[in-house]
Amino acid sequence: MKKILFSLLIPAIALTLMTSCETDRDSNPKLDVSKAQEGFHLNVPANAANNTYDLLSGEKIWLTAEQPNYGGIPYMTRYYVQVSNEEAFNQFTELSTSFTNARVGIDTYEMNQAIVAMFKEKNPDTDYPNTPAPVWVRLRAIIDGYSFGESFSNIIKLPSVLANYQAPKATLPTQILIVGSSIQTAWTDWKPLAPVFGQDGKFYTMAYMPAGGQFKWGLEKGDWRGFDRIKKYDDQANAGIHEAASDGNIQIDNAGWYALLFEAEIAGSSLQYTLHVYPGKSYIIGASAGDSWDEAVDTWALSAPADASGLWESPAFGGAGELRAYIKLPGIEWWRTEFTLFKGNLFWRTVDIPQNWEANVGPDYSVKVTAGQKLYVNFDKNTGEVK
Repeated sequence: MKKILFSLLIPAIALTLMTSCETDRDSNPKLDVSKAQEGFHLNVPANAANNTYDLLSGEKIWLTAEQPNYGGIPYMTRYYVQVSNEEAFNQFTELSTSFTNARVGIDTYEMNQAIVAMFKEKNPDTDYPNTPAPVWVRLRAIIDGYSFGESFSNIIKLPSVLANYQAPKATLPTQILIVGSSIQTAWTDWKPLAPVFGQDGKFYTMAYMPAGGQFKWGLEKGDWRGFDRIKKYDDQANAGIHEAASDGNIQIDNAGWYALLFEAEIAGSSLQYTLHVYPGKSYIIGASAGDSWDEAVDTWALSAPADASGLWESPAFGGAGELRAYIKLPGIEWWRTEFTLFKGNLFWRTVDIPQNWEANVGPDYSVKVTAGQKLYVNFDKNTGEVK
């Protein structure tokens, strides 16, 4: 019974104390959260300058601070740790563990995960460097149990902190898509690229770019990757490729048709990409080219339209037989970028064809042509016909 009575008296006593703070004479301490905005002092650990903190060692990092000024009243205060990879503290993470004592023991595993995550957010295609680096820390404080009295400490520097990142094994992408100002429905349709047959991690397409045309790319729809996600640019078509002034888009200054080849490579535990830009060229070969199997012969080149709305047109076929056609990418054999027509759409070669489309893929994928006919292709929408 005495315990119950004592527990009931505690809230009443606390309420009386708070009321007296508001009604006592001015000489008594009063709660003043405005002073908390002045901040409070966080001390640099004594051994910070000569010590490397290994965050996976399991040892805590101990910090001490002064309590925020709440008008001289020692209210129970809750402290949160915020960490950053940069002195400006523009990007930071607040750790989940909090404290009610001005002597704070930072959970080093939490700090490790936060530091690595912030680095990967800014450098998604780069491995985290597992070498000591500076980390900046500050505390955020509030009156415990309430949402007011927020106060921030000064920022301190821990000069040598070793974080570790165990990345999942990187794998080459299975698809790449582009979206842009002149690609199908502008900034709406994600156009899938074709894989280069037999060369994993390489994807290509033919695209028209007006002067100043812009686009983004991704590994799936809605994956808005821009200029800075490409490690290297190889402009062999004088396209004038660069980063757009806003939005981080890839911009092409010189209008024209271009063959775009994305090449992914595994670098450590990350993927890095090269974008090759070639002049847009397409050819027929084989029976329809007068039974010529020579590659990239001007006589059998398709002529390009003025813009994305037009049709590419082949020369009149020089013979009868099965249609064989391709986009030309320098340094890559024609049959790796071959296409046929299937139900009015371009169908890109993804299998070995030692004989022909009919024998190795199926009769529905084999287009029979006669001399004098032509191939018409819309490379923007990836459709085509023979007539």
